[in-house]
Amino acid sequence: MPEPILAAPHEAAHAGEVTTLAGDAAMPALLVRRLAGPGAPVLYVHGATFPSALSVGWRIDGWSWMDDLQARGFDVWAFDLAGYGGSERPAAMRGDLPYGRAEAAAAQIARVAAHIRARRGGAKLLVIAHSWGTIPAGIFAGAWPETVERLVLFGPIGERQAGGGPAPAGGAYLVTREDQWRSFQSGVPEDQGSPIAPARFDAWAAAYLASDSGGVARDPAGVMVPSGPDADFRDAWSGRFPYDPGVVRAPTLIVRGAWDPLAGDADVAWLAGRLTGVPGGARRVTLADGAHRMHLENRRQALFDAVGDYLLVR
Repeated sequence: MPEPILAAPHEAAHAGEVTTLAGDAAMPALLVRRLAGPGAPVLYVHGATFPSALSVGWRIDGWSWMDDLQARGFDVWAFDLAGYGGSERPAAMRGDLPYGRAEAAAAQIARVAAHIRARRGGAKLLVIAHSWGTIPAGIFAGAWPETVERLVLFGPIGERQAGGGPAPAGGAYLVTREDQWRSFQSGVPEDQGSPIAPARFDAWAAAYLASDSGGVARDPAGVMVPSGPDADFRDAWSGRFPYDPGVVRAPTLIVRGAWDPLAGDADVAWLAGRLTGVPGGARRVTLADGAHRMHLENRRQALFDAVGDYLLVR
């Protein structure tokens, strides 16, 4: 059996504590980040194509979402799911079946949560998840209700009936700089311009390619990411949502940018309607002039404020 592939972590975007939880036969090695603060622990779960340093930890003009949360007093944690960034890239990514499905990702969230709670004396977690990451985060919140104080679903995926496209082939696929640029522009009205300045994107894209040890050398240059999330997208958009949102019991905020094509009004309405176990129902917030990656966009502070305010309310 080939040895697991370990990606070279890119740390330029992040300050703070970085540790690795050792892997074994049942669980890959996972890189964990922390910006320590005196308040409640917050755990961030990233989406389908880029790791924590390129999302919650990415600094634009010297300021990241992790920095913002820490400034509000939180103890901020994030990690790279297996197959991303500084976490282990298992040999299964070279296999024939989709690697990194939501159930396996939920187990990784649970492992990181146990690590955080051991460090924090059993404190409950505030969990923020983005995009596809909202699916394993929901599974985790339902399976470990005693662990989650509040849940934030940012740009979440809902169920659709239109068909999710072809099944992914193999355990991983290539994402290029150009793919990422198109994703940033998706859903944005043509008369609005890019939601991220080209120079800022260039810096982010260079770090993105560096997050995979083979990224720059490939032709075309790109990052190999697990195909499991694409399989979950396909199921969700073919009427087979990967879990029952009714199992979530924690107070929940659904937040999205108004231009987000992956978390549209109908998607959010579907999800909110099925979060039947949430006390008082899920709260919904739509933010103007934002798309699917609002945490990296020009209007990111509006997202930081909406989520920070929600997490601070008691």
